[in-house]
Amino acid sequence: MVDEALTDAVAADLAKAFKALGDPVRLRLLSLIAARAGGEVCVCDLTDAFAVTGPTISHHLRVLREAGLIDCERRGTWVYYWIIPAALAPLSQLLDTSAVSSTTAGPFTDHSGRSAAILPTGERSSSPSGTP
Repeated sequence: MVDEALTDAVAADLAKAFKALGDPVRLRLLSLIAARAGGEVCVCDLTDAFAVTGPTISHHLRVLREAGLIDCERRGTWVYYWIIPAALAPLSQLLDTSAVSSTTAGPFTDHSGRSAAILPTGERSSSPSGTP
């Protein structure tokens, strides 16, 4: 649960991690690594799961590694990857639904607790029915 506002430094670190997760291939790579029995996976097993080239997979893995979300080790010919749980914990805490006030009804709720419709112009309507 988030108890206080983020500092600039923490926000910058989290933004880097969220940016790394902002690509579907990287998000899927992270989930494949996390779901692997034993906690680590060979890059050779990851490349078969995608319709992209090995160098593209390596690029995405490097972005995840530079964001501090995964780590790796070369063993002979292959590189093995694993999740860094301590790096994912702050992301999870920030997104934890228990951090949302019990007065909010959903993702499009204004501070009064009423549903707010998103209008095509990007304006918000805060009428109880969600209509302008």
